[in-house]
Amino acid sequence: EAIPADGIVEEGAGAVNESALTGESIPADKSPGDNVTAATINQAGFLRCRATRVGEDTAISQIIRMVSDAAATKAPIAKIADKVSGVFVPAVILVALATIAVWLALGQEIGFALARGISVLVISCPCALGLATPVAIMVGSGKGAKNGILFKTAQSLEETGKTDIVALDKTGTITKGEPAVTGIYPFGKESEQSLLALALALEHKSEHPLARAVLQEGEARGMVPEETQDFQALPGNGLSAVCQGQRLAGGSQAYIGRQISLPPKAAEQGDRLASQGMTPLFFTREGQLAGIIAVADVIKEDSPQAIRELRNMGIRVVMLTGDNQRTADAIGAQAGVDQVIAGVLPDGKEAVIRDLSRQGRVAMVGDGVNDAPALTRANVGVAIGAGADVAIDAADVVLVNSRLSQVTSAIRLSRATLRVIHQNLFWAFFYNVIGIPLAAGVFIKAFGWQLNPMFGAAAMSLSSFCVVSNALRLNWVDISSSRHDHKRRVRRERATHQGAEAQVIPSHEPVAKAEIKTLKITGMMCLHCENRVKAALEAVPEVAQATVNWQAGTAEGLLGCSVENDVLQKAVEAEDYLVEEIQ
Repeated sequence: EAIPADGIVEEGAGAVNESALTGESIPADKSPGDNVTAATINQAGFLRCRATRVGEDTAISQIIRMVSDAAATKAPIAKIADKVSGVFVPAVILVALATIAVWLALGQEIGFALARGISVLVISCPCALGLATPVAIMVGSGKGAKNGILFKTAQSLEETGKTDIVALDKTGTITKGEPAVTGIYPFGKESEQSLLALALALEHKSEHPLARAVLQEGEARGMVPEETQDFQALPGNGLSAVCQGQRLAGGSQAYIGRQISLPPKAAEQGDRLASQGMTPLFFTREGQLAGIIAVADVIKEDSPQAIRELRNMGIRVVMLTGDNQRTADAIGAQAGVDQVIAGVLPDGKEAVIRDLSRQGRVAMVGDGVNDAPALTRANVGVAIGAGADVAIDAADVVLVNSRLSQVTSAIRLSRATLRVIHQNLFWAFFYNVIGIPLAAGVFIKAFGWQLNPMFGAAAMSLSSFCVVSNALRLNWVDISSSRHDHKRRVRRERATHQGAEAQVIPSHEPVAKAEIKTLKITGMMCLHCENRVKAALEAVPEVAQATVNWQAGTAEGLLGCSVENDVLQKAVEAEDYLVEEIQ
């Protein structure tokens, strides 16, 4: 049953599935004195617990609060077209009035001067500027939906392609999230078939997830478990039963090692399997070792290829997991990630994302409740469609088909959409730069070129048609192909987390050395204050990125070029906060 509150086990034993909080797919064995957490599930055995934290004090409630706090720090992306549109229309009106005034001053008739002014108004194209971004976003979002990639906002579609670092949850994201048999190793006179039959006879009465993995392997081979008598389950150790008059036993290496003397070869095999991230299950028949069956949470078929494609895009790939370091290292090596950070709880994942954000734009990919704080803290949160509702709600992008390869497709689609937006904006500006002087009559005396207002109206309509047609080209982009992948220029730094040094991938392009200034600020009292200071600093043109911590009273600004301290001080103090020192 689901455990309703945080507490301590006082009586009984059981196997508790804590994957919602830790990401560990293998249930944790619990006995008196062990801690249990709300929202985890006891899958085997009986537990009597004493509640220690209830309501808003439980770990799950703290995660919910963390999601809310992280969401409060995210600022909307400024839209170039919105800023331009704010000055474009009044500027064109002023240009039209100035055109009329100039031609009248040059002695032309009022009809001629009005025709030139009207031509300026007609040929100017605010609609092309206005359409440049939303049409591309609309087509890109539709293209994503057709391919099982749901962008919740235009901001998420725009930000995804700017990703420098992808942080991947292990369980359910890189791996399938369910244990499966990965190897059968018989000993002595046993065969692979007889060893699996022995394991099926023992495991078919067990509720443990590892037992289900063995049963699924037997079903796949068309085998039927034999009936047993005197079945006993020892939580945290193993199983024993009598089948056809023979005493069978199975369980962990430590448990079987207490029952019999393990051959050195078998012990070495168990250690080797454990070092590869697998769980070795030892089985005996009549006090003799029958063999080992390896069970593990296997990697999804498309995960290694997807990670290779991410790295080829110049994106650093980090794996986060609540698993132990040995298992995490084994899975990370198989998947091909750049860095592995293991033993991380929900608040730890959020802290890792906060650290990674200092090195570039971060996309977090996860599927569980435990990933929700990290999903909201990242620049882009990506949820696996088969994941928990909380993760899907916290994310900016949802991958309906639950394949890691969709992450690379989402990045390609975002980059293609951004290219189309930039092309649309360029041609809209280029059109107006050429068209408005022509309509104003600048070239009349030099070349005799004079624009009829009707042709200006046709040209204006054509510009909008071109912008829309260019955006529609996104429908023919192959987002599953890696042929046109390219690396972005990204900044790489060395960073550490919990004593583990982050691996650094050098950029292939020269990058100017950035300067970082640290400000000590008083007056910040909450995350909203932190958000205001961050926005104020990033509004300074020379500041590429700002990281603010209201609890420590500090702000770090990454500068693209040199800037005077008083400029930073004025920007912060304009928000009613006091800058004590700048280093």
